[in-house]
Amino acid sequence: MVAWHLYGNGETPQTSKLKGDALVGKYYVIFDKIYKKEVQTLIDEGVDEENAKKQAPIFQKAVAWLQKWEDNDPDIIQLWKTMNSWVYKGFEETYQKLGVDFHKLYYESETYLLGKEVIEKGLEKGILYKKNDGSVWVDLSNEGLDEKLLLRADGTSVYITQDLGTALKRVEDFPDITSMIYTVGNEQDYHFKVLFLILKKLGYSWSNSFFHLSYGMVDLPDGKMKSREGTVVDADTLIDEMEDTARKISEEAGKTTNLPEEGKKSLYHTIGMGALKFFILKVDPQKRILFNPKESIDFNGNTGPFIQYTYARIKSLLSKAHTDNLVFERYTNATAKEKELIKQIEKLKPAVMHAADSLNPGIVANYVYDLVKLYNSYYQSTPILNTQDEDTKKFRLLLSKKVGDIIKYTLALLGITAPEQM
Repeated sequence: MVAWHLYGNGETPQTSKLKGDALVGKYYVIFDKIYKKEVQTLIDEGVDEENAKKQAPIFQKAVAWLQKWEDNDPDIIQLWKTMNSWVYKGFEETYQKLGVDFHKLYYESETYLLGKEVIEKGLEKGILYKKNDGSVWVDLSNEGLDEKLLLRADGTSVYITQDLGTALKRVEDFPDITSMIYTVGNEQDYHFKVLFLILKKLGYSWSNSFFHLSYGMVDLPDGKMKSREGTVVDADTLIDEMEDTARKISEEAGKTTNLPEEGKKSLYHTIGMGALKFFILKVDPQKRILFNPKESIDFNGNTGPFIQYTYARIKSLLSKAHTDNLVFERYTNATAKEKELIKQIEKLKPAVMHAADSLNPGIVANYVYDLVKLYNSYYQSTPILNTQDEDTKKFRLLLSKKVGDIIKYTLALLGITAPEQM
């Protein structure tokens, strides 16, 4: 907000032709650059680094504005609401592209006061303490951690203040929950250890069911992304890149030659998103990932498009055979490959249960990849439509249909669309 106020010249998403979240992100980066420059200037003038970070003029202004925000200053609140609306509108556009939606949203601006109430109770019980400057801390050295700031000296909140309030609000809204899973990157491991410990110390027994699903970060071939420094590939750019990569590879492979032009764009989005999600979800969440867009769109590897293409192939096969009214009772002549496929089909429920219990969608991703590998080998070596025996044809068609149903179901669990045609 401060950076936009100082350097924005009234710029808006409309005047800049930028998505709202991208515009606000631009000023996030500008703030950081000006701040670092001012800190360095103070250091050059003889101020030690710790004090230089506190005395930088743009930082001082941000601190003052935060205090005004908490005091409900009308001008600050109005600008905050305006810039927030830009961000949320931009986020919503991206979430729609990714096929993401939420049952309920919690805003830190609405939970920080509840967090302050929690901290006040902790002070009354002697679990938390104030330093001479008025800041509030918790000492977790007996638990193998250290001291943690909970409220600044000027009384303004920090991340953990808001997280304390949000935890209470969620339990209040959903009193019957049996666990709460925080899906946040492993750079926040320490933060969540502290959060859960504080709640436990304050006597909230339900915090014992809280769990931090700590996931490894995703790198791109160009290296780690840092939003403050502007070295970030935003989701919209990545989505566009994935769609473009899907288009190029699909055209080279001749996968879309028979599709009408209007259907191609939708399909490239479906393939691109399938590639992106599957590439990331097939890996154990705790492992760090190097994401390579081109490698993720391979119609012959352990990828989303490989699985999507197999589904489309099965749908094409079934449409030629008119299987809508197929009825089948018993078949005793299954080949070794068919028995192998049936065994893999039987592993579906245990795989899904294991994925749920271990909070690891990679188990589902790798299950369906193994199923698709088996089916493709079967499809290449076994006649289906050209089978002369009617019972054998029915069995093979229904086996194919079952595999197709499982592909669609498991991809849906991973948030991936199974296209009918490719």
